[in-house]
Amino acid sequence: MLEFLSQLFPGISTFFAVEPAIAIARLFLIVLGFVLAYLGFKGTLEPLIMVPMGLGMIAVNCGTLFLGGETAEIIGSSIGNLIIAPLVEETDALMTIMQIDFLQPIYNLTFSNGLIACLVFMGIGARSEISYLLAKPWSSMIIALLAELGTFVTLVLGVVAFGLTPEHAASIATIGGADGPMVLFTSLMLAPELFVPIGIIAYLYLSLTYGGYPYIIKLMVPKKYRGIDMYVDFPEVSQKAKFIFIVLVCGLLCLLLPVAAPLILSFFIGMAVKEAGISRYTELLENGISYFATFFLGLLLGVLCEASTILNPVVIKLLILGIIALAISAFGGLAGGWIVYLWHKRKGEDYNPVIGIAGVSCVPTTAKLAQHAAQDENPFAMILPVAMGANISGVITSAIIAGIFVATIGMVG
Repeated sequence: MLEFLSQLFPGISTFFAVEPAIAIARLFLIVLGFVLAYLGFKGTLEPLIMVPMGLGMIAVNCGTLFLGGETAEIIGSSIGNLIIAPLVEETDALMTIMQIDFLQPIYNLTFSNGLIACLVFMGIGARSEISYLLAKPWSSMIIALLAELGTFVTLVLGVVAFGLTPEHAASIATIGGADGPMVLFTSLMLAPELFVPIGIIAYLYLSLTYGGYPYIIKLMVPKKYRGIDMYVDFPEVSQKAKFIFIVLVCGLLCLLLPVAAPLILSFFIGMAVKEAGISRYTELLENGISYFATFFLGLLLGVLCEASTILNPVVIKLLILGIIALAISAFGGLAGGWIVYLWHKRKGEDYNPVIGIAGVSCVPTTAKLAQHAAQDENPFAMILPVAMGANISGVITSAIIAGIFVATIGMVG
């Protein structure tokens, strides 16, 4: 009778066929998946990522069954699922498993090689407006550089205080740039064995920035300064000049940082097709490829979150370092906002220091946070265009730092 029930309900019976720690971890992830999906539904967390991630997390931990024959031999276990087998590497075995697990082709052809991160970056590029950066380029660059403070502090802390390897520390440190595709790309290049927990932590924390960063803004910027309005005189730059600028910067960055060329090209090709006026490509990147990539990014992160993910003892260190990176980057960006404010004040110009939070390159979330913070104190304040300039500069800075990490971190130690 028990054997019949175990065959009839393998998802339940597998809980009793594994070690207690694995079973408890599976139950925890099922509950966590529900919580993430629900918070995405409520809008507390980013629904575009959290709804598919939550359902994927539930499905992969509920949909476990007993395997036999060639499949069990390939994955090295008699217990598994029909969704994904991320550890399969041998070519013949991979070709076999791609015909069995339904998300395996998408994982191997778009995720494990970083393509999905690049597709998301194309959409970000197509939504970006280079005029915002050109309006106040030096101010934007200063803020963007200081908004990477969390990245460098976390790198040092990870190695010195937490005992991580430089590769692992650099991978988790990139969360300080608050750029999801950049975190995925860097971790795939430097710490492929940890890119699943790093990716999940990154997107979970990035969703929380919308709730946490307003408190940091209020802590660092007094009420009377948050409401400062600005007059922004946008330079009259022709589409031709903007297009040439985009092409030249793309080429220069690829020349200096060839290891980050996939991400650099992805971001700038999005901007280039927009400035070239190719509306069909722009629409495709903004409303087609971008959402396709975001959907499968969330879903794959969810189905990759099996029990072994949270049982890895290094995950606790990653959780602590991730929140440190984002918090310090927020303080750094706002410090940059104050520096630029004092610089403009000496010239008799207005500048809202809240814009500093936009240097943390979570596009366009942090720019919107800056605008909301200003508008809460002054309904007529309009700082979003300048904040978007800092945001775009933050994306470019994050890409440069990711390229430097990937190219040089192996030389450390």
